[in-house]
Amino acid sequence: LRPPRAAAGPGPGLAATAGVAAGLALYGATRAFVRLAVRFGPFERHTRAQYARAGEVPLPRALLLAAGVSAVGEELFWRGLVLGRLSEGLGQGAGAALAWAGYVGANLSSGSLPIVAGAVVGGAAWTLLAWWSGGVLASVLAHALWTALMLAAPPGRLGAA
Repeated sequence: LRPPRAAAGPGPGLAATAGVAAGLALYGATRAFVRLAVRFGPFERHTRAQYARAGEVPLPRALLLAAGVSAVGEELFWRGLVLGRLSEGLGQGAGAALAWAGYVGANLSSGSLPIVAGAVVGGAAWTLLAWWSGGVLASVLAHALWTALMLAAPPGRLGAA
C-alpha cells in the first residue's frame, strides 16, 4: 500500500482552499436541509439522539475525537486507501463510485437517518474532492471542518436534547 497523497493535480494550496470552502458550503447546506428535514418526525428524533450522545462528552474532547480523529481517519481510509486502490484496478470513475458506495454502506449500520444522510451527501462531496485533487488534503479539511462546525454550532436548536 502506498501512503496517501495530499494533492496531486491542483497542488496543496488550491486543494486546501477547496477543502475549506467545501466544508463551509456543506455546513451551510446541511443547516438548510436540517431546517426542513426535522419536520419529518423520525429524522428529528434521530438527530436529537445524536446530539444528546455528543453532549455527554465535553465539547473540546468531542471536537478532538470527531473532527481530529474520526473525520481524518475516515478520509485516510475511504478516500486515501479505498479510493486509491479501487481506482488503480477499476479506473477513477468506478473507483470513486465504489468507494463512495462502500462509505455509505458502512454508515448504514448506524441506523441513524442523519448519519446516513451525511454519508450520502458528505461522502459524495469528500469523494469528489479527493478524486479532483488526486489526494486527501481537500477531503480531510472539508470533512474535519464540517464535523467541527456541526458539533460547535448545531443546526437550529438541535444541540439541546
